[in-house]
Amino acid sequence: MFFATDLSTVTHGIQLAVAPVFLLTAVAGMIGSVAGRLARIIDRARILEDRIDAAPASKPMEHAFTELRRLRQRGMLVNTCMALLTLCALLIGLTIMALFLGETTEMQIFRIATILFLSGVVCFLLALLCFLVETLLATRVLKFARATHPEPS
Repeated sequence: MFFATDLSTVTHGIQLAVAPVFLLTAVAGMIGSVAGRLARIIDRARILEDRIDAAPASKPMEHAFTELRRLRQRGMLVNTCMALLTLCALLIGLTIMALFLGETTEMQIFRIATILFLSGVVCFLLALLCFLVETLLATRVLKFARATHPEPS
């Protein structure tokens, strides 16, 4: 296998491979945001579970069970989002490697790099869709009417 030894080819390979790193930065930011949402979901679920455990058996806690079901649904969406973001990061990392190797060796892997990059973008878009749905579910239960029409005291 031939590896390029001239500086201009290696430099161009690095420049070509660095472009997808900007997408990795966006993915890292999304992972941080989604991880924060997951932490809030888990904290709320623990509070509800403690309330259910502390409630007397004669007092039904249907509202808490309903909210727990919603939190479970949101948690599944957030976990799917995290999985898609992680897969996206892996695909973009492989894209960077393929671009660099394609530029600095005789390997003809630009088609593979294209497939890897587009697959990573699709994963990112699907993760954004999961994030949107989870956000809509989270805000669906809010009662905004109270904010516009305060109850008389």
